[in-house]
Amino acid sequence: MKPQVALSSIIVELHVPNFKQVIEFYGKLGFKTVWQKPPKGQLGYLVMKKNSSVLAFFCGNSQVYNHSFFKRYPKNTPRGYGVEVCVYLSEESIGDYYNHVIKALGKKCIVEELKVKPWGSRDFRIIDPFGYYICVREPSNILEP
Repeated sequence: MKPQVALSSIIVELHVPNFKQVIEFYGKLGFKTVWQKPPKGQLGYLVMKKNSSVLAFFCGNSQVYNHSFFKRYPKNTPRGYGVEVCVYLSEESIGDYYNHVIKALGKKCIVEELKVKPWGSRDFRIIDPFGYYICVREPSNILEP
């Protein structure tokens, strides 16, 4: 029997040029480093976790721009264009966490303030140093409409 390798069958992997910025930014959001393979060519990898939310980061150096797909685009293209990374809060109040994010990172990273959405739950959105768009949501079961 093969060991379980992930909490989910889908893992979000963000391709970034700098793990130090990732650790600093996501650390302020409450994510902790689970493990890290230092960047060397295109072999760097970093896994971070907050509660049951897991994010993986690839490369960690300028070699990320030589990835066979991404090298087609200018280096200043936002890496997460058209992608929203969702983080569900299960153990803390979304209002308290929103205030924590503002205190830790400042309002400049908030791109949509905390508010009740038409579907009845609250969320807010931030942007990370590499252009990834992050939605922080109240807990819900995405498998139920």
